[in-house]
Amino acid sequence: MPLTDNQRGALFMTASMAGFAVEDVFVKAAAQSLPLGQVLLTMGLAGMVVFAAMARLQGETFLPRAFLSRAMLIRSAFEVTGRLFYGLAITLTALSTTSAILQAAPLVVVAGAALFFGERVGWQRWVAVLTGFAGVLIILRPGTGFSALSLLAVVGLLGFAGRDLATRAAPRGLSNRQLGALGFAMLAVAGAVLLAISGGARLPDPATAGQLAAGSVFGVLGYHALTHAMRTGEVSAVTPFRYTRLVFAMLLSMALFGERPDLATWVGTGLVVGSGLFALTRRQGA
Repeated sequence: MPLTDNQRGALFMTASMAGFAVEDVFVKAAAQSLPLGQVLLTMGLAGMVVFAAMARLQGETFLPRAFLSRAMLIRSAFEVTGRLFYGLAITLTALSTTSAILQAAPLVVVAGAALFFGERVGWQRWVAVLTGFAGVLIILRPGTGFSALSLLAVVGLLGFAGRDLATRAAPRGLSNRQLGALGFAMLAVAGAVLLAISGGARLPDPATAGQLAAGSVFGVLGYHALTHAMRTGEVSAVTPFRYTRLVFAMLLSMALFGERPDLATWVGTGLVVGSGLFALTRRQGA
């Protein structure tokens, strides 16, 4: 029996989230041997080249004038912020905690859509948004066991949410391949900025070079699957599968880095994911 569009979209989204979770693992591993800025710069350039080549094969311009539009410049600034601070977060803090905080991004997008685009968000979804933010606070634990480094993930979350909101105002003529090339270019910019501050670039050893290559491959595959997911099936049916990233991240962080999330992290994660799923499945205005 053939799969429906929604089912295929859900599979693409799940594959995308798995790819991004594995990419995070390789970023964290490579950053133990190389400056994080060098890791982000290398993987950003690799992904940019792949998507630029895909765009050229389709006869598309690598650097369209639309990239200089106000919406795209704002999107790029948020992309750099998200990439930079999320990269710092997964390197300096527990991957499981960082991934849990990132799951609040759809809730920020819902709130931002209401505040900046005038979308109707009913009281049920506002309650879900506030509940999700409460979950983030539980994970952060301000006043008891709080680490200021956890705020890196919060800034990264805001950067990614801002990028998603700015994408809504982006010129519709841009293809997913062009947006992919731009996204990885901004990752390279974030890496270059960080490397300029920290310095210390050096040639990677064979093992680290392999980690950089593997991270680039999974990042490109994840982004490519994501674009397919968002164009297959209904957005409301596909988007909730973004939360599978947390499942992959938790399993990988426990298996590879020996992380053991505590009860507060699990409770906060449950609130974030549960409220996010609720908000995403409500009809507009509810």
